[in-house]
Amino acid sequence: MSAAWPTAGALMAKDPVTVAHDALLSHALGKMSTGALHEMPVLRGSKLMGMITFESIARRANLSFSTKVEHLLLIPPLVTPATPYPELAEQLLATGLRAAPVVGRRGELLGVVSRTDLVRAFPDLRQIPDHRVDEISRSIGHPFHESDPIRQLLAQIRLLEEHPLPVLDRKGRLVGAVGVSDLARVLWRPTVGGKRDAEKGGSVYDVEIGTIMHSPAVTVPAGTSAVEAARRMTRENVSSVFVVDPTGPTAVVAQTDLLGLAVGSASAQGDRLGDGLRPDHGPARFERPHHADRDRPFGRR
Repeated sequence: MSAAWPTAGALMAKDPVTVAHDALLSHALGKMSTGALHEMPVLRGSKLMGMITFESIARRANLSFSTKVEHLLLIPPLVTPATPYPELAEQLLATGLRAAPVVGRRGELLGVVSRTDLVRAFPDLRQIPDHRVDEISRSIGHPFHESDPIRQLLAQIRLLEEHPLPVLDRKGRLVGAVGVSDLARVLWRPTVGGKRDAEKGGSVYDVEIGTIMHSPAVTVPAGTSAVEAARRMTRENVSSVFVVDPTGPTAVVAQTDLLGLAVGSASAQGDRLGDGLRPDHGPARFERPHHADRDRPFGRR
């Protein structure tokens, strides 16, 4: 692997917010909401057990707030401070996770490295040839309208995990975007919707998407460089940008599309991926989580 690639140790956020394995879901959600976090490491004492994520909560919206965090664990890839950028990118893409814990030789948590950290460093990677967003963008996916109920988002949860989806007004104009974190916020407080819905009552699933979306949607013109798209994501603190031309939004570029460029460039240069994830004297294995509590309702309806 080329020595020029930055490593997890240089990219990671140190002293991340964590939660104990026996903490209640309500406590974990409070921490995630306060810190605007998409994921958190779960610890038993000082030992890393796994991760809890927005996505895992949103997929199982029937959970009780009294569910223990240890029942919701995802087992992330093992990343060490020496793991290079392309391997980090490959592992996050392979697992679908937004972040991975960085662990020491004894399995202690040293930090967390996220897709956002990798995208922040993307403009400085000289190993990646220049690309335009038109070359790496994907279909815009299923657009929603402001008046659609959020129950329709649940049917698109897998696509929503990839990137926020566009929200259109009655005239078909792009007015915002909605992502997993937007959905999770209203599911956590099922008796409260958006501003217009707060007075209506009714089911949380009937809350209008327009009341929870983030607006305006972040866009870049067709022909923008991948580097500039990465900079725009970092400046606006978003995980994707919509590509627009005079007719409107035509495609979307997500963080994962940029990470794919790094993986492809490393492979083209003959760098081997995956070796850094299983060092001969690497960190201890994670404990397996206990059985999940799937049957209780998620909060009050």
